[in-house]
Amino acid sequence: MHSHNEKNQVTHTHASTCCSSSTCSDTPKKVSDGSHTHSENHQSQCEDSDEEQHQHANHNHQHGTCCSTEPQIAETMAPTQRGEQRYSWIIRGMDCPSCARKIETAVAQIPQIKQAKVLFATEKLVVDADTDIRGDVANIVQQAGYELFPADEGASHAQAPRHSLIREAKPVIILAILMALSWGIELVNPTMGRYAFIATTLFGVFPIARKSLRLIRTGSPFSIETLMSVAAIGALFIQATEEAAMVILLFMLGEMLESYSAGRARRGVSALMALVPEDAVLIKDGQKTSIAVAQLRPGDIIEIAPGGRLPTDAELMSDFASFDESALTGESVPVERNVGEKVAAGCLSVDRAVRMKVVSEPGKNAIDRILLLIEEAEERRAPIERFIDQFSRIYTPIIMLFSALVIVVPPLFFGALWDTWIYRGLTLLLIGCPCALVISTPAAITSALATATRRGALIKGGAALEQLGTVTTVALDKTGTLTQGKPQVTDALAIDGVSTQQLIAYTAAVEVGSHHPLAKAVIDYAAVLNQPVIEAEKRKALAGKGVEGYLNNQHILVSAPSRLDMPLDNHWQQQIETLEAEGKTVVVTLVGGQMVGVIALQDTLRTDAIDAINMLKSMNVNAVMLTGDNPRAAAAIAGQVGMDFRAGLLPEDKVQAVIELNIQHRTMMVGDGINDAPAMKAASIGVAMGSGTDVALETADAALTHNRLTGLAEIIALSRATRKIIRENITIALGLKAVFLVTSLLGITGLWVAVLADSGATALVTANAIRLLRVKLPQRQQK
Repeated sequence: MHSHNEKNQVTHTHASTCCSSSTCSDTPKKVSDGSHTHSENHQSQCEDSDEEQHQHANHNHQHGTCCSTEPQIAETMAPTQRGEQRYSWIIRGMDCPSCARKIETAVAQIPQIKQAKVLFATEKLVVDADTDIRGDVANIVQQAGYELFPADEGASHAQAPRHSLIREAKPVIILAILMALSWGIELVNPTMGRYAFIATTLFGVFPIARKSLRLIRTGSPFSIETLMSVAAIGALFIQATEEAAMVILLFMLGEMLESYSAGRARRGVSALMALVPEDAVLIKDGQKTSIAVAQLRPGDIIEIAPGGRLPTDAELMSDFASFDESALTGESVPVERNVGEKVAAGCLSVDRAVRMKVVSEPGKNAIDRILLLIEEAEERRAPIERFIDQFSRIYTPIIMLFSALVIVVPPLFFGALWDTWIYRGLTLLLIGCPCALVISTPAAITSALATATRRGALIKGGAALEQLGTVTTVALDKTGTLTQGKPQVTDALAIDGVSTQQLIAYTAAVEVGSHHPLAKAVIDYAAVLNQPVIEAEKRKALAGKGVEGYLNNQHILVSAPSRLDMPLDNHWQQQIETLEAEGKTVVVTLVGGQMVGVIALQDTLRTDAIDAINMLKSMNVNAVMLTGDNPRAAAAIAGQVGMDFRAGLLPEDKVQAVIELNIQHRTMMVGDGINDAPAMKAASIGVAMGSGTDVALETADAALTHNRLTGLAEIIALSRATRKIIRENITIALGLKAVFLVTSLLGITGLWVAVLADSGATALVTANAIRLLRVKLPQRQQK
């Protein structure tokens, strides 16, 4: 609140301007229609009160504890630590999420392990234990057939070596050459050709069988490697040597394609990791030193060269600079930053060398927080993905049992030929491979999440992504969401004999120094008019009434019209009512007890608000505004956008409104502050506006870090496209298996066709999922 200090300065304790509307914590009070009590108890831009309960006076803002605009989510988003120590590694060799589960199963066999989690999207293994188990983990992961590299905190993901495509394809190329030679030998000498195919098959199946045995020992007996090994060796026993070799070749080719596709799906994540440079230029005692980024600490001064990227979150010390933030926000136009403003890690200094002050701890910059969100997203898998995962775990053993029955029952009970039914049973075994089915959903979801991240939207996992596509109604907060949250002076009406400049000078004199948005709007307007502002003396807030001070021994009072002790004449009363009917906040300025004029202020719509609502309507998604503002102000904003509204709502009223909407519609709640959190939780899905603040990211299921309302239509469209791709993938995976199951039982198709069907289905569903990396999303309608 406005309190005096010795120099008659106003001490603002105002909880919002420092952290935007997203961090206000006090519950706002509902005011009567149009009564804008100049009571700064309105928490500045706090979601539910700001909306033109702009109780503009009583600058009682509680500004004392400034919430940092830096996202503080690293601790909350990381998996809960269950042991005294935590270790992490980078894993290589995973082709699909089932590989991640195999590694988890293997590592979990170590008795000292409290928790083991493989994060497929970032290829990371996290292990909690009470003792140092690094050696045991390394051994068992290598035994399972995967490569392990240390992942020191803050180290670049790219530091772990990657194999080239040529090296990965070498076994496939060698096997193909051996098969060609075997066919050539068979043309000359069939007996020697058969032996050549046996040798070729054994060459190809050896690493697969070895990995199968490793997986069996580490707790994964029903792996695709086991199925392939049994099928290939069984084919050799029944003299199907050519098909045995073909089975192995097609399987290895499919594995290589899977690995490539998984890499493509993770490419968006890898691009984020590559944004942070490994070294930084530290300035200490006037000397410049190049050090590792991991050594930087909050308070260090660093220099960024033109065209260089920030290695950590930092505060600009230079007067101003332009930064390319497109990698994080999707905004292609460089953003101007002034001294004292914070800039996220990974942003690029466009045209000049700048000095920055480090503000984030190692491993907790903006990029790290996004990666943590992506890792956390794997815990929030889509319901259909969880179902398929559970289904695949029982599907493979059932198919193996069914294959065994096909092999045994006809010869034993019906006198059929053993060779024929062993062959058909082995074919069924290969058809039973669940790879295509298992990868059908996570491949699509990983691609969609990467696309969303690249476009400046963070979606917390498959469950949220799936729910977005079902949304039929979007409920939006007003101030800070539909509007800029930065009111501007729209009208300054002075009485006869007083100029507009004089009216603004009087008003600004008692408002100067305040951080309240309405007060700042008056000060900014004075600057536009080139009107010098002289600070009034003895400035203070009058609870529930206004703010006052003295200038040249004249008493100045700025108050909401409804709080004045003196009545206004009919002319000015009508002027005020007209302005308020337009959705504006009106304050009256009195000098020496006489009114000198009124000032009207209004929040402005976001530039893309109308486009966003039109895009939603084109997708048959309704939009409704939920606001604590008075009905007239709400109607003015809603009228500009063309949407329904509910006004005069307290936070609990918003929750009730969302619950009512949810009864008939799948509702998304969009807000930008902590006061919207209850409504976000009550909705089917909550989406936060803002540049990744801690409250926004922790509260919502998704966040639009680029701060564009048009992103709402984009993420809904992306979700719908993802759901369509998943349905197509499941149809492909199960449809092909059903067809070849029947043809194999009838003896129409054989081993190599079964493998081709499985590898082909895996390649098809993966290629289909990768389409989401370039999916066309709705655009603004051209005017």
